[in-house]
Amino acid sequence: MSGIAAGLTGFAVLLSLMAIRIPIGVAMLAVGIGGYGLWTGTAPLLAFLKTSTYYQFSTYSLSVIPLFVLMGEFATRAGMSRALYRTAAAFLGHRKGGLAMASIGGCAAFGAICGSSLATAATMGQVALPEMRRYNYSGALATGSLAAGGTLGILIPPSVILVLYALMAEQSIARMFVAALVPGVLAALGYMAAVAIFVRRNPEDGPAGPRATWSERLGALRETWTLILIFALVIVGMYRGWFTPTEAAAVGAFGTGILAVLHGGMRLSGIADCLRGTATTSAMIFLILLGAESFNAFLAQTRTPMLLADAIRNSGLAPMLVLLAMLLLYLLLGCVMDSMSMLLLTIPIFYPIIGGLDFGMPREETLIWFGILAVVVVEVGLITPPVGMNVFVINGMAKDVPMIESFRGVLPFLVSDIVRIAALVAFPFITLGLVRFLG
Repeated sequence: MSGIAAGLTGFAVLLSLMAIRIPIGVAMLAVGIGGYGLWTGTAPLLAFLKTSTYYQFSTYSLSVIPLFVLMGEFATRAGMSRALYRTAAAFLGHRKGGLAMASIGGCAAFGAICGSSLATAATMGQVALPEMRRYNYSGALATGSLAAGGTLGILIPPSVILVLYALMAEQSIARMFVAALVPGVLAALGYMAAVAIFVRRNPEDGPAGPRATWSERLGALRETWTLILIFALVIVGMYRGWFTPTEAAAVGAFGTGILAVLHGGMRLSGIADCLRGTATTSAMIFLILLGAESFNAFLAQTRTPMLLADAIRNSGLAPMLVLLAMLLLYLLLGCVMDSMSMLLLTIPIFYPIIGGLDFGMPREETLIWFGILAVVVVEVGLITPPVGMNVFVINGMAKDVPMIESFRGVLPFLVSDIVRIAALVAFPFITLGLVRFLG
């Protein structure tokens, strides 16, 4: 069997294991170890296993993951979602569909602290759903806006998904975070525009609420200035070189922890719960990383990524056509897989191919641009039928809303996503402009 045939066979076996609901970390570990052993023999496999796990988890850069996860746990406990929603509602709630727009704004702000789409959707849903239902918002608009807004959690930095991509593609975490800022803001604005168009066609689905006074608006802003400070400190400090990414995550976790104690009323039991939640999530991520390392080592032995990259370079296909094919594959995978699984499964194969194509920019910029595009398309998968994990989370909280109604509610946001993806593909400067400006 040729190397590329062995690699593609391993990929097919991996997909088969996932189809029968084997956890992706376990599936990648099994296929990676089995494929490596069959391809190289027992002695090289044992030598790889002897050193791989230690070197994988003793890497200093990986310590950023549990710290950002802890930051998100503290943010959830601190009641930040309520303050952020109140602030957004004070400025937008008097408009038609304003509470749905406020939910999206609150999700964007909370995602900047939390970094998890599912946690953002679930936490903001607890705050915003009762308010929207109280003002007689339709089930489609209420659940659709929250499910779509929740996807901002993995795009707006700090984000664990961006960290994982940066580590796998050997890119700067700080530059990835900066590159995600403008696309993240565009995503939030695009979703708000989708709400405005939705309620223009169906005014009864999102009636206007009462107008807040300026004193109420300023009072709401005073509750959130600390969050803005923590976000700015983490991002600016990391990019300016004041902190390493791990130190920035530690500063963010410490700041949100203080807020959780002082403003959220968190006590020792709450701290213990946050630590347990962080340990559980981090262990799951690290198991997936170990599986990905084993699977990637198997692919490297078969030289599948390099052979595919050479084949595509020599095929004469336009680089943009190759990129569009990859993005289409992400959209299809998003119908059946979660975001982290998609990235960890495909990035080892895709990034050598993309890095070897000529898009008229340096290789590092190309990989940063592709990373943001990949995360954006993966984000769309969170609200794409039939899986749409964010839709299931929000619909589970709104038990009186039929699932078909929730999926109907996300359709305007999917249109917004397609327009945004087209803009990011056509104009790389949207993603890379801020990175280039900050140098």
